[in-house]
Amino acid sequence: MIKKKIQHIQRYRDIITAFSRNGFGFIAKELGLLELFSLPKRLFAEGHQKIHTKTTGERIRLFLEELGPTFVKMGQIASTRPDLIPKDIICELEKLQDHVSSFSFYDVKRIIEQELDTTIDDMFDEFHENPLAAASIGQVHYAVLNSGERVAVKIQRPNIRNIIKTDLEILQELAILAEHRLEWASRYKISEVVEEFSKALRAELEYTIEGRNAEKVAKQFENNPKIYIPKVYWDYTTSKLLTMEYIEGTKLNEEEKINDKGYRHKIIAERVVQTIFHQILSEGFFHGDPHPGNILVLPEEIIAFMDFGMMGRLTPEMKDHFASLTIAMMQQSTDGVMKAITRMGLVPDDVNMQKLRYDLDQLRGNYYDIPLSQVSLGQAINDLFFVAYHHQIRIPTNLILLGKTLLTIEGVAQKLDPELSIIKIAEPFGRQLLKERYHPKRVIENISKYLVEYAEVLTELPKNVQEVTSVMKKGKIHMEIAIPELDLFLKKLDRISNRLSFSIVLLSFSIIIVGLIIGSALSRPSMLLWNIPAIEIGFGVAILMFLWLLHSIFRSGRF
Repeated sequence: MIKKKIQHIQRYRDIITAFSRNGFGFIAKELGLLELFSLPKRLFAEGHQKIHTKTTGERIRLFLEELGPTFVKMGQIASTRPDLIPKDIICELEKLQDHVSSFSFYDVKRIIEQELDTTIDDMFDEFHENPLAAASIGQVHYAVLNSGERVAVKIQRPNIRNIIKTDLEILQELAILAEHRLEWASRYKISEVVEEFSKALRAELEYTIEGRNAEKVAKQFENNPKIYIPKVYWDYTTSKLLTMEYIEGTKLNEEEKINDKGYRHKIIAERVVQTIFHQILSEGFFHGDPHPGNILVLPEEIIAFMDFGMMGRLTPEMKDHFASLTIAMMQQSTDGVMKAITRMGLVPDDVNMQKLRYDLDQLRGNYYDIPLSQVSLGQAINDLFFVAYHHQIRIPTNLILLGKTLLTIEGVAQKLDPELSIIKIAEPFGRQLLKERYHPKRVIENISKYLVEYAEVLTELPKNVQEVTSVMKKGKIHMEIAIPELDLFLKKLDRISNRLSFSIVLLSFSIIIVGLIIGSALSRPSMLLWNIPAIEIGFGVAILMFLWLLHSIFRSGRF
């Protein structure tokens, strides 16, 4: 425990230093960190000197890169959330690079032998000591199995799990601290956002998850010879070690090589886009990071996908919501878009629906009279999610990742074939989704599901009513009523009650006067009760009470 606290203290100092060095010392101050840790004042001076030379996005990127693997990966994951982060900052986060050196072959050999409980020579006929690629979490080496099969072996960095665990614990502590001290952090529930990012990062540490993802995608295209997914070698795979088939191909970002080999750009672009839409709209399980470096072109324009660490999942309900949203966007229906967004997101109780409608109308104007072939579906969806973010509507992570994936794949396709219409490729998938939604079998299944739910509710109704009645009898029921503009409502209620009181008093006064007049007329001219003029006194008292009440009501200003 003491060792853990010491690690945290040192890491906190690193974070505060990075804040200060990149012009964010005020954040450390607002969080109260400067009161706990003493640092040289020159750090803050350096930060302020550099603050005017770079944009906020650039300084955030440099801050993350300075703090290493955890923060770089968090920044890369954050770049997929345009609903939470402004566009200019996302552009910088997308530039985040894993500026890390490769670790030694001694560590590579040690980790492989520990994980597989045998020597590296017994497993591989050939193993290249120099890595093919090095990243913040692991690095990849080329090897040949004893069976003669060529493989790519991904090995996790030594001690990276402990480093990331410590950083995630600190980030969660900082998020909770921020929610207590900063109003905006509390409003956007920063601790939940950090927890969401943490889950995604922890999943990337489990290489077996990536292997299973690859096999799920391979199953999607087992009958499509134009799409290729590398094989996973499970006998050589653990949570820290992933061995997959080595594929030789041309990456989509290697334009010169694609041209030299005579590959047809139009065919490649169509296949890549069709593959992604099939994954999204037909399978509901899609590649979450289809950038050009993760897609290879093989002979005969066969498309191969790599790196399955980040995947998106859509439930049938999410697919329906996405289809409804896309249709509403095509029809330029503000009401349809509002319904789709409010159904797919977590809408706060105090959302201003009138302002939301206005913002959606403004956004619709940006796409008015633009041919569908020229509309960027990914950009339009991300613009919608940004409006949702502005109104604090929380969109599920997988739908946000969907928007990011569409934007990425559109960029890839446009470079290959600028005339390609993403909407036209998506259209048949959308039609199929609508057919599935309204297919008699699907409708009957939904009705059956609702009938079962309603039957359960009706079955439990007597018991629930009995419990509520019992609580009411004991006087333990609590009611909470929320009325918008409560103060204005109470003022109006006060005026109504004053006017009602005035009317009642006026009526009472009239009755008293009438009674006195009738009594006076029926009695003798000088009516005295024990020599006291009762009628005259009563009349005077009634007039005084009436005048006092009028004065009180008018004085309150609420008549």
